[in-house]
Amino acid sequence: MADLGLFGPDSVTWRVHSEPILFLAGLRSLYLQALHPRAVAAVVQNSDYKTDPWGRLMRTSMYVATTIFGTTEQAEAAGERVRALHARLRATDPRTGEEFRIDEPDLLRWVHVAEVESFVTTARRAGVRLTADEVDGYYDEQRRVAALVGLDPASVPGSAAEVEEYYRRVQPELHMTKEAAETFVFLSAPPLPWRLGLTPVRLVYFGVAATAFALLPAWARRKYGAFGLRTTDLPADLSTRGIRLLLNALPRKYFYSPVHQEALKRAAQTVS
Repeated sequence: MADLGLFGPDSVTWRVHSEPILFLAGLRSLYLQALHPRAVAAVVQNSDYKTDPWGRLMRTSMYVATTIFGTTEQAEAAGERVRALHARLRATDPRTGEEFRIDEPDLLRWVHVAEVESFVTTARRAGVRLTADEVDGYYDEQRRVAALVGLDPASVPGSAAEVEEYYRRVQPELHMTKEAAETFVFLSAPPLPWRLGLTPVRLVYFGVAATAFALLPAWARRKYGAFGLRTTDLPADLSTRGIRLLLNALPRKYFYSPVHQEALKRAAQTVS
C-alpha cells in the first residue's frame, strides 16, 4: 500500500487544500496572526520576511504542502525540522521586555488556529460546499498537524464550536501594536518580484490583499481600526467567489505543488 501520509484522499483536509483559493486564506491568516503581540514580535525579531518575503512564502507553502500531502515520513521530518528551529529561537516582549521562547504552546496554538480557521473559512466563503460535520472533521484532522510542531493535540480546538470559544478567550490578548501596523502595511503592499510592482499587477495585488483583509472576523477588523460591520461580509464573499471561479477556470495542475502531484500519483496507485 502506498503511504498516503497523515490524511489521504478521503479526508476533508485533502479536499480543502486542493482548492487554489487557499492562497487567499494564507494572507488572511497572516493579518490575523499579527494581532497577537508576542506572535508578531517573534516574527519581526527572527524572520527575514521583509528582505525575502517571497522566499519565506515559498518555504511556508512547501511546509504546509508537505504536512498535508507528503508521506508520513516526509511530514514527520518537516515537523522535526520546525521544532528544532523553534527550540533555538527567542524573542523579547516589546511591552514588558521579557524574553520568551518561540515554541511556547500558547503561541504555537494561536498560529495553528489562526491558520487552519483561515483555510476552512476562506474555502467555505469562496463557495466550497462543506457541511458543519465536515468542518468539524477538518479541525479534528488538523490536530495531527498541530502535533508536528510540538502541541498536545488534546489542547488544540477540534471543532468549529471549540475554535469560536478559543477566539472568545484569546481576544483580550490581541491588540493593534506597532509591529502589527507595520506588518499590515507590508502585507498590503509588499515588494513584488521581477519589477512587477511597476505594472498593473500591483493593482491586482491590492485587490487581493483587500479581499483577504475583508475576510477577517469582524472583531479582528475592528482591532485594526477598520469597520467590522456585517454589511462588508457580502462584498468580501462575492469577491472571493469570483476569484475562485477565475482560478478554477484554469487547469488545477498548474496550482499543485510537486508534493501534491506525487500524492495524487500514490493515491491513484492505491486505487488501481
